[in-house]
Amino acid sequence: MRNDIASMLLERLGDQHPGLRTRQRDWTWDEVVRESAARAALASALRRDGPFHVGVLLDNVPDFVFWLGAGALAGGVIVGINPTRGDAEMAAEIRHADCQLIITDTAGSDRLRGLDHGLDAGRILVIDEPGYAALVEQHRTEPAAAAGVGPASLLLLLFTSGTTGASKAVKCSQGRLVRIADMATTKFGHVRSDVDYCCMPLFHGNAIMALWAPALANGATICLTPKFSASQFLPDVRYFGATFFTYVGKALGYLMATAEQPDDADNALVRGFGTEASPQDQAEFLRRFGAVLHEGYGSSEGGNAALPDPAAPPGALGRPAHPGIAIVDPQTRAECATAILDEHGRVVNADDAVGEIVDKTGARDFEGYYKNDAADSEKIRDGWYWTGDLGYRDEAGFLYFAGRRGDWIRVDGENTSALTIERVLRRYPGVISAGVYAVPDPRSGDQVMGAIEVADPAGFDVAAFAEYLAAQPDLGRKGFPRFLRTSAGLPVTGSNKVLKRELQAGRWHTDEPVYRWVGRGTPEYTRMTDDDKRSLDAEFTSYGRQSYLRGEG
Repeated sequence: MRNDIASMLLERLGDQHPGLRTRQRDWTWDEVVRESAARAALASALRRDGPFHVGVLLDNVPDFVFWLGAGALAGGVIVGINPTRGDAEMAAEIRHADCQLIITDTAGSDRLRGLDHGLDAGRILVIDEPGYAALVEQHRTEPAAAAGVGPASLLLLLFTSGTTGASKAVKCSQGRLVRIADMATTKFGHVRSDVDYCCMPLFHGNAIMALWAPALANGATICLTPKFSASQFLPDVRYFGATFFTYVGKALGYLMATAEQPDDADNALVRGFGTEASPQDQAEFLRRFGAVLHEGYGSSEGGNAALPDPAAPPGALGRPAHPGIAIVDPQTRAECATAILDEHGRVVNADDAVGEIVDKTGARDFEGYYKNDAADSEKIRDGWYWTGDLGYRDEAGFLYFAGRRGDWIRVDGENTSALTIERVLRRYPGVISAGVYAVPDPRSGDQVMGAIEVADPAGFDVAAFAEYLAAQPDLGRKGFPRFLRTSAGLPVTGSNKVLKRELQAGRWHTDEPVYRWVGRGTPEYTRMTDDDKRSLDAEFTSYGRQSYLRGEG
């Protein structure tokens, strides 16, 4: 019975169906398993006392896939190292994860040199150095799982993206990943004939859970590109004959911003899966590229809250996955009221209807954070699993996602969803990506600040954008951004999610253009000068709220 990833791999021995493809070379599934086994033997030979944790600092290259398989066969734990981290943060994550070996390339090795990660040079294997291939060859062996490997064996430490706070290392066992693969197969119709284009980074749960694991479960073909490229997306899809891919919102925004061509739909794509695509994005992608986007809800931690339902209205996640899924007030634990939606789909009773999505039956698939008891306790309280995500249910019982817990902005005593505002900002022509977040008001509460990524920030027509905002029926008056930052490149996590905590920390203090709207009625944005910024800061002092500028209380 294939209840662990190692068993799934060993089922592929002798399988001559294409298992892995790049632009340079193809491997059958049999070859993928044998390459994984050689690296499993190498890792075992280099193993030392302590947690058997192997860090991988690589782009989406074949060796990343082989080391995922190696971890499963050897009973090791693969730790994806995010190359977009700063030096100190990267070193801290390597130490926190107790990596005893790191697999990287020359660029990664140069980056690691001099960092305080606790490993000597002999514990870092560099895949593009001549001696590496010979080392792998020395450890070729008949594929087999190490003694004791099973469903409970820890396979992955996945660092969360840290968009609104410090990242944590999520534990994922082999058994859990098998369940995820089987659930994805049922949910999204994965089959052996699929050709899965992997353009999202393999150090993140999106690519591993939503693409690599289902492909392994079905014996489908995985096609790699080192990094996501909007201009290379369609040529790659056509080259490989890809039928499926995964995405996140910003990557999708870059793709949709490419110049439309009359033959865009001339490709084999059938479907994609990801997050942060609005109903408008989904409709436009289908029109332009001929493929359906399945917008999902979930996290590396687990806790599937919704099941898709063809009858769900646009924007809904589907039906609650089981009766234990509830929307509650995080302070009182009382269940929230049913959401009342106006003709534009806005929640008119947000204060009563929007709350945290919880699973009253407990953790289910959440296996905890590595060496972080405090974070575990925050997730599991009083027997409930707290997702940290906001949602609401309509009168028909459909479940909606309203953003992360830190994405709820209180303006003039009313709650406003940053996610809802972001969707409006993103659909303006020329906007590639958007982030919305709270900044303090000099007198009381919060104000809404939006940051948008556009091709030409200095030349962006802010007046036309203000007119657009005023004409949007699904944007409530409290949701109009009081501050607007235009950028040629918003900061992102390694998985291409907008890094809002960094934007929020900077507020209006940036060299990029920032516009402010003061007053009522139709938004009229004026670009802030340095004097304007100093004057605004002074207002906080005059009202005794200067601590808010330091990020305090």
